[in-house]
Amino acid sequence: MRLVHRPLDDCGSQEHVLATDVDVAASTLAQARGLMFRTSIPDGYALVFPFDRSKARDLHMLFVPFAIDALWVSETEVTHKKRLAPFVGLGRGTADTVVELPAGAAADVSVGDRVELRE
Repeated sequence: MRLVHRPLDDCGSQEHVLATDVDVAASTLAQARGLMFRTSIPDGYALVFPFDRSKARDLHMLFVPFAIDALWVSETEVTHKKRLAPFVGLGRGTADTVVELPAGAAADVSVGDRVELRE
């Protein structure tokens, strides 16, 4: 599975792979744990949180000792993007999917771009 980014201003020909090592936090327990208690995450990694519907979703960095890039996505469209600081970072956006990536991995992603999981 891979996480693919397509810029809004592109006609679909220029896709960029954000991550090739993707975990899906499908259970309530996995979503509650997120990246807590890990010491790091590798380049090319993404943790994806799928939800039933789009609504306001909060993220916190409690017990996460490294910065991440977070994307809030509704129907493959990025609605919000934020770099979250270790331990104290907080973020909120509207989404049916939330994606956590290593800090810097989403540098080229903008609100309105498309991000989706592919087999």
